[in-house]
Amino acid sequence: MDIYGTIGPACADIRSLTEMFRQGMTGMRLNLSHTGLSACGSWTGKIRKAAEAVGICPQLLVDLQGPELRIGSLKYPRKLQEKSKIMLKSQKGNEMLEEESVPVPKQVFSVSEPGQQILVDDGKILLTVEETGTERMICAVNRGGILTSRKSIAIPGVELQLPTLTESDRENIRAAKAYGVTGVMLPFVRSARDLQILKQELEDARTGEMNIFAKIENMDGVRNLKTFLPYADQIVIARGDLGNSMALWELPAVQAEIAKVCREEGKPFMVVTQMLASMENSRVPTRAEVSDIFQAVSQGASSVMVTGETASGKYPVEAVKYLCRTVESAQRYLTGK
Repeated sequence: MDIYGTIGPACADIRSLTEMFRQGMTGMRLNLSHTGLSACGSWTGKIRKAAEAVGICPQLLVDLQGPELRIGSLKYPRKLQEKSKIMLKSQKGNEMLEEESVPVPKQVFSVSEPGQQILVDDGKILLTVEETGTERMICAVNRGGILTSRKSIAIPGVELQLPTLTESDRENIRAAKAYGVTGVMLPFVRSARDLQILKQELEDARTGEMNIFAKIENMDGVRNLKTFLPYADQIVIARGDLGNSMALWELPAVQAEIAKVCREEGKPFMVVTQMLASMENSRVPTRAEVSDIFQAVSQGASSVMVTGETASGKYPVEAVKYLCRTVESAQRYLTGK
């Protein structure tokens, strides 16, 4: 079974990465929603050196931006208080707006009207539109938090027709081979067409041998899963944004159904998002989290992954240790060995 961490400032040193591989991690994810491969050369080099130190050939997955909405760049983190108001303004290029405004893609304004909810940062922050315009809107903060640059935006009940790949995605694909990338993760896969576009881009860049990981993050992906299975090497049950597209209590059943389809069709799948979320601030996970990992293995997952736990959490090595040991325990139980 493949076990992935996510590279970030919290673990981007040889010592931490080496210990993570020694614990049983087999590969790393590099999130390119915030940066480009050319800016991550030191990280990819450290991943290779750390893996070599324990005698393994690491897998390196790059997570593209894909058809995803994100807020723009902020000068500094914003603390959003519940019952306060916030102004969203149309983002123009990479400009940073005045401190009281938050830049968002122009597509947000075309589908928002008073009463529409907007989820930010995988649903951690909840806004409700109160006043709209062509380039700005006023929202009430229903669920607050710390807002930082480039966090995801989800608009429940609304489906936008966004391009499969951004220009930065295409640049990163062209550079992927030089940085040792072994697989490409495409967010918000909606149909076979999305994966066909990605495959053609990989072939044009002479990287057609790279594995394609199709991330299921909306209901289009759930409904059309069987139609695009042949075009993916692995399905990713990405529970962050997927959980924003439904009532949260429905998510476990949807995960189980996706896992069932993948098993029946012989398609490997990965489970990711908040597997050990408490370990971003705690040395020990909750009982529910280790049970969640056990459930993923029981459902037949071929891969599991942690994200913020290793990228920005306080205890990246410990998180990988708990992930690996729980996977091993589940496998022993399921095989009777």
